[in-house]
Amino acid sequence: MVASDYLEANTDLLDLLMSGYDNMDIAIHYSAMLRDFIHHQVAARYVLDSEHIKKFFHYIQFPDFNIASDAFKTFKELLTRHKSSAAEFFLKNYKWFFAEFNSKLLSSNYIIQRQVSQLLGDILLDKSNTGVMVCYEESKAIQVEAFHVFKLFVANQNKSPEILGILVTNKNKLPRFLADFTMDKEDK
Repeated sequence: MVASDYLEANTDLLDLLMSGYDNMDIAIHYSAMLRDFIHHQVAARYVLDSEHIKKFFHYIQFPDFNIASDAFKTFKELLTRHKSSAAEFFLKNYKWFFAEFNSKLLSSNYIIQRQVSQLLGDILLDKSNTGVMVCYEESKAIQVEAFHVFKLFVANQNKSPEILGILVTNKNKLPRFLADFTMDKEDK
């Protein structure tokens, strides 16, 4: 029996490995095995199509840095390794997934913000996710969330030289953009 066939017939093994995140003593060990298994597309697709994928939004915020980082590594692997499965997943689960994903962009935890923003770039710039990119850019909710992130950069008193340079370079364009940018009252 080929490994993929075995995993497809024994998804309970994947369920068991996912449950490892609930026990901090074994989480790192179980997740390493899980990542090995999700090198097989059938295993990755199973996790993506199950409720397990939703749990990663909690796991990546664990107070224990090692477990949170490890969970993010697995999460990223699930969303980027098998391009066709990931693209299908994003389109099928666009609304709930990106609502949850975007909330992590506004996390008070800088590491989570940074990891999620880099992963978002990886997802949207991948050619297999063109359909997702179009939906993402046209979404009014996404535009509003991006505006909220932009406000954080502008309000930050300790802007990096790179951020300051971008703001200065675009200082004439920003008022025009803001004049055209409208938000519903509930979005403000």
